[in-house]
Parts: sequence; C-alpha cells; structure tokens
Amino acid sequence: MKTAASLIMALAAVTLVGCGFRLQGRTPLPAPLKLTYVQPTDPQSDFVQGLRKALISSGARLAKSSTEASGVVRIVKDEVKRTVLSVSGSNTPREYEVTYTVRFSFSAGDKDLLPEQEVALSRDYSFDETILLAKEHEEAILRESLARDLVGIVMRRLASL
Repeated sequence: MKTAASLIMALAAVTLVGCGFRLQGRTPLPAPLKLTYVQPTDPQSDFVQGLRKALISSGARLAKSSTEASGVVRIVKDEVKRTVLSVSGSNTPREYEVTYTVRFSFSAGDKDLLPEQEVALSRDYSFDETILLAKEHEEAILRESLARDLVGIVMRRLASL
C-alpha cells in the first residue's frame, strides 16, 4: 500500500512540474531584471513599494542608480482616483469607485524591451457619512489591494520578457 501511495505522490509531482506550476509569489526573472533600477514618480506609493518587494522576492537586486543597473523599470504614472458612482436623494455620495492606474516601461541598455503601457484596476464601495472613519479605512485597504494586484500584473509582464 505504501508503494501505491508513493507512486501516486510521484505522479502528482511530475504532473505539477510538467504543467508549469510554480508557487505563488515567486516569479522567475529574465537576465535583464537581475539588477534592476526602479525609477518612480512617487517612491513611497503602495505600488512602487510592492513592486520593489516583489522584485526582491523574485531574486532581483535593486540598483541605486540607472547607470549601474542591467534594466530600468520606469513608472511614468502612478495615480489613484476616486469618483462618485451614486448619490442619495439629498445629494450626498452613496457609492464611490477607486481606480488605480499605473503606466510603466522597461528598458535594458539602449533597448526598450517593454514599451510604455498602462494598467488600471478599479473597485467600488458603498459610503455612509455616519461611519466616515471606517469608510476611509475601507478605501485605504482597497487602494492597497489594487496596488498588490497591479504589482502582480506588472511582474507577470516583466517575467515574460
């Protein structure tokens, strides 16, 4: 019975390896990304901080300047926008939409390996002015979540180079 269980486990492992399965959070990076410089518009934004962490966890080292880097990720736009989706009869907002937009490119040396492209995600949430502090906290959590999702999208595009 032990050999049958061992055989099943080995077969499952071979199947997972064969289909390209990887543990989440670790994206193998191509050579130009091994020493990367991130050139942001806002170095403290949720997206930029998340991108730096994702690059490091994937095996890249972050360069201190673009001249010593093998590749440069340029963040051209890093913007969060909130718009009103619906209002009540007394003209107070009842629902908002948070949109996080990032425009980026990647170059190695003189070559543009990934031309400038824009990625945007949005989420909506209900609003109640009687619990203003909780709703502001909810919006901050949504912004962080959107930034994490955008980091995942950008990392997959960078890994596909």
